Amino acid sequence: MEPTGKLPKSIDFGLIPSEEKEEFTTLIFGDPQPYTKEEVDFFVKGIVAEVENIENVPFGLSLGDLVGNNLDLFNPYTQAVKKAGIPWYNLLGNHDINFDVEEDKYSDETYEAHFGPANYAFNYGKVHFIVLDDVLYPDPRDGKGYQGGFRSDQLQFIKNDLKHVPEDHLVVLAMHIPLSEPEGRDTFRDEDREELFELLKNHPNTLSLSAHTHIQRQDFFSKEDGWQQDKPHHHYNVGTTSGDWYSGKLDDAGIPISTMRDGTPKGYAFINFDGNSYDIDYKVAGKPANYQMEVFAPKVVANNRRTKAGIYVNFFMGTKGDEVLYRVDDGDWKPMRYVEDYDPSYVEKIYEWDLTEELMPGRRGSNPVKTEHLWRGNIPVNLETGEHKIEIKANDMFGKTHTAETSYRLEEPAK
Repeated sequence: MEPTGKLPKSIDFGLIPSEEKEEFTTLIFGDPQPYTKEEVDFFVKGIVAEVENIENVPFGLSLGDLVGNNLDLFNPYTQAVKKAGIPWYNLLGNHDINFDVEEDKYSDETYEAHFGPANYAFNYGKVHFIVLDDVLYPDPRDGKGYQGGFRSDQLQFIKNDLKHVPEDHLVVLAMHIPLSEPEGRDTFRDEDREELFELLKNHPNTLSLSAHTHIQRQDFFSKEDGWQQDKPHHHYNVGTTSGDWYSGKLDDAGIPISTMRDGTPKGYAFINFDGNSYDIDYKVAGKPANYQMEVFAPKVVANNRRTKAGIYVNFFMGTKGDEVLYRVDDGDWKPMRYVEDYDPSYVEKIYEWDLTEELMPGRRGSNPVKTEHLWRGNIPVNLETGEHKIEIKANDMFGKTHTAETSYRLEEPAK
């Protein structure tokens, strides 16, 4: 970056008065990550168009990977989120950095030239937001690639900042790489997470946010994980607006459906704050707000013949402790069993690409990974032949109840 040069005697700008309520909602985007201008258009038409000129949301935040390595797309990205019509905060992801640097502190210079500081904090109502660059580049272990973590000056910034935050306020930390380490990968430097937890030990109300993985999951850090309070710390790894990197079949508008590898459809989140408490709604792009789960069941089953087929529910915002119930034909509600497995709805989408004899428009999605928000129930086969209704009822961690339904058909087996 060129030096700023001589500063003017004054820098003059207007101030617009606004009312900060303790009850408010923020809009959260994970990984827009367009690699081309065509993918910027997918982002605009498939995501931003749904929230254009949104009301009653004071600001939005993108959780990094604003673009996909091509930093010339920062300006088109900015023009895209501008259509939401609200103030917008950003943070840096591992695809937003300068790769031709030898020290991490220089990797964010192009980002800073477009968006301002890579580490900053602000208040809204009784919520204190700390936005952090947690991409260490080059990787301090071997100089190749990157690692999740913080430099010492960043940890000092957090320490100094928290001195001014009342302990009864909610502290929300936003970063790109999650604090957790999914699939056994060593993605985040342990000592930095431990020091962060040390800095937060006197703040009982906390939430942290990340993206990066292109799946959706909820993590809860307990004392066994180094968290220093009785109440576990909630880390929300948000599903992405690019989904599975703009892959999959094209919808009627020519936009990739881009379902993520764990079966979570692409979308965005609303975090609803009330004083120092919060709850979260995940909004699937292109679907009604009440579409909170995907239900998979066989279409037809042989009557009175044992089957290993089952009913599967991918509850997008779910976590292991949630209650998911099902019933058939207005019968008794029964609990479904939590399983860590591949979402058969997503597996079906991928096999469609592998089994087709004619190329389809779009691009094959990534191979499935096991989802951490999947439930299974047995399918009754001892009912009358014909159509049978399946109802699902899921209760999430915030006390909200979500419903869905599908059906299957019982037929007499062929002799």
